[in-house]
Amino acid sequence: MAKDMVPKRIFLTKGVGKHKERLTSFELALRDAGIAAQNLVRVSSIFPPNCKLLTRAQGLKYLSPGEVVFAVVAENSTREPHRLVASSIGLALPADSKTYGYLSEHHSFGETDQVAGDYAEELAAEMLATTLNVDFDPDKSWDEKKEVYRLSNKIVRTTNITQSAIGDKSGIWTTTIAAAILIFD
Repeated sequence: MAKDMVPKRIFLTKGVGKHKERLTSFELALRDAGIAAQNLVRVSSIFPPNCKLLTRAQGLKYLSPGEVVFAVVAENSTREPHRLVASSIGLALPADSKTYGYLSEHHSFGETDQVAGDYAEELAAEMLATTLNVDFDPDKSWDEKKEVYRLSNKIVRTTNITQSAIGDKSGIWTTTIAAAILIFD
């Protein structure tokens, strides 16, 4: 049973929704991300060994309406006009595919896609680096740390998916989500 619960595939997705009701704005963000017809169960942030990263289009083909789906989810909402909100999932994959990687979730205010995405990516890479005993200076810039990770030959790839949005000028709820969807097939 336990081996059946290790995902074989993951895909990243994102969305934004706006509505006078917070719950409905969340639902619309899920629809925008293509995952509104599933029952999401939030999990923590391990990218399983030997797991394949799919595109959103490839991953959506594996989902069925009503299915219980495990996901790492970042979510943020505001109803403050013109307030910038962001939700981001960072990903760090080890060079050895038999080793697990990390996903991170970050939700922020006032950060652009680039800033929030870099931060989420950096979080995932730092978590992976500490498990792989990669020496790095936490006070260095993300660009400097990326170079250390690359030179270590232990971290092969980092990336992120980020959704930001500006709070609707009329004060209705604006919700952003970013998610990593785990697939067991």
